[in-house]
Amino acid sequence: MKINLTPFSPPPQLYVPLSVSVAGDVLTLNGESLDLSGIPEGATLPAQAVASDWFDGSITRANGELSLTLRLPHGPNAPHETRFPAPITVTEDGPVDLPPYDAEPEEAPE
Repeated sequence: MKINLTPFSPPPQLYVPLSVSVAGDVLTLNGESLDLSGIPEGATLPAQAVASDWFDGSITRANGELSLTLRLPHGPNAPHETRFPAPITVTEDGPVDLPPYDAEPEEAPE
């Protein structure tokens, strides 16, 4: 499974951390599972067809591999790796490591 990430900065009162795990073609986002095994080879499922605000774009299957884009929330001090995330290739079941939401602000020199 290939996961692309689209970073966004939600208002602090709307922040909800994103956790992702994969088990075969089942994607679990914040505890809610979505079985993507019904997407046939060569097909595209528009994000609007999925009852989740975490998707940003279509879900496709090509050469047996699912590809999708998820929205990645981040804070005001998010590191470069979060603001400009690299695509993730998932090769085994389990939790998916996402870039950190935020970084501790650096203290001003005294």
